[in-house]
Amino acid sequence: MKDIPLLYLVGIVCVCLTLSAFFAGSETALMSLNRYRLRHLARAGHRAAQLAERLLKRPDRLIGLMRLGDTLSNVAATSLTTLIALRIGGDSAVAIAGGILILALLIFSEITPKTLAALYPERFGFPAAFIYWPLLKVLWPVIWVVNGFTHGVLRVMGIRSDEAPLQSMSSEELRSVVAEAGALIPKRHQKMLLSILDLEKITVEDIMVPRNEISGIDIEEDWDDIVRQLYSSQHTRMPVFEGSIDKVLGFVHARQALHLLSREDAGKEGLREILREAHFLPEGTSLQRQLLNFQTAKKRIGLVVDEYGDIQGLVTLEDILEEIVGEFTSDPAAQHKDVYKESETSYLINGSANVRGLNRVMHLKLPTDGPKTLNGLILEFLEAIPQPGTALKLFGHSFEIIQTSDNTVKTVRLFVAPEKQKKSATEKR
Repeated sequence: MKDIPLLYLVGIVCVCLTLSAFFAGSETALMSLNRYRLRHLARAGHRAAQLAERLLKRPDRLIGLMRLGDTLSNVAATSLTTLIALRIGGDSAVAIAGGILILALLIFSEITPKTLAALYPERFGFPAAFIYWPLLKVLWPVIWVVNGFTHGVLRVMGIRSDEAPLQSMSSEELRSVVAEAGALIPKRHQKMLLSILDLEKITVEDIMVPRNEISGIDIEEDWDDIVRQLYSSQHTRMPVFEGSIDKVLGFVHARQALHLLSREDAGKEGLREILREAHFLPEGTSLQRQLLNFQTAKKRIGLVVDEYGDIQGLVTLEDILEEIVGEFTSDPAAQHKDVYKESETSYLINGSANVRGLNRVMHLKLPTDGPKTLNGLILEFLEAIPQPGTALKLFGHSFEIIQTSDNTVKTVRLFVAPEKQKKSATEKR
């Protein structure tokens, strides 16, 4: 060592510091890689991502290699710095050289490379994967011995490295990822993705057409009335019942009904023959589950029943899809069959209107964890049947009772501030 020029020793110390910086920075970069993006890139054929994914499958080996390289670099730098100090100033210069080395290690070999690697993990981690992969093959015997001792220590502590939990993402974590995606995902797509995640929290009761609003055909009525109803119906599928909606015989499709009416022998018996079996679903079923049920049963419409088998409402596949993609028009009055635009600052709303639907099309903030209809929400709030003309402020929104009948609120006027209308129109654009 005494024959090696001093300048060469300084150069070797700089190389050791550079290697230490590489091991420290690459460790931070590889450990900071987004595992889901890494998996996507690997499946897309990205060579560096494939190597990085293989390395990270056994983090104990990778960390052992990194720590081995970093430790050897630091030890070599320390030894050479001590030798340089002794040759320059003797024992008194060793402490000074040690302080300088510590400062250099902190700034150039730890803080700076780790900060850069944390900010740009792919830029530093992917190139490092090409170095670590062959290096791991070459130094495998040493890594195997080091990891053997490490695993032994962990077993003494009651920890097994092969029992590490798999990385997974909950729906709430996925929701946070989607919400914070920013410009990476268009805003409308973000809303659709979040709506899909919400399907497991929303039940069929939240979106169903209430029992008293179901439009169906009573087969006990006169045939002429049934024909008139079939011709005038705006629905593609209608339930056919016998006397009461609880005695459903099935559903009739408009196309088959029109074909039946074109025949000379059209009648009630012919109507019975073309009925399709009714699909029943229990109340409390989540929209996520019901969407799968519709797909499995090859159905597009179903009747919601309670624990006693009584029909409570009707749900269609289109209702569920609207929860995902939203409405298709920009005018609230056109978006919802129970909303009628009265003026620029007021709307008339049917009391049976679904709360979730109103929130969606009118940008309201009514609670959805209680009553499912506006009538139920008002009655729960007032704890009495209101008289026409009653004004109330409900969760920050101004309402006026217009019509009541049969102990229910039939029609309500909603007052909307002009500035809110402008804001909603701007948001939609």
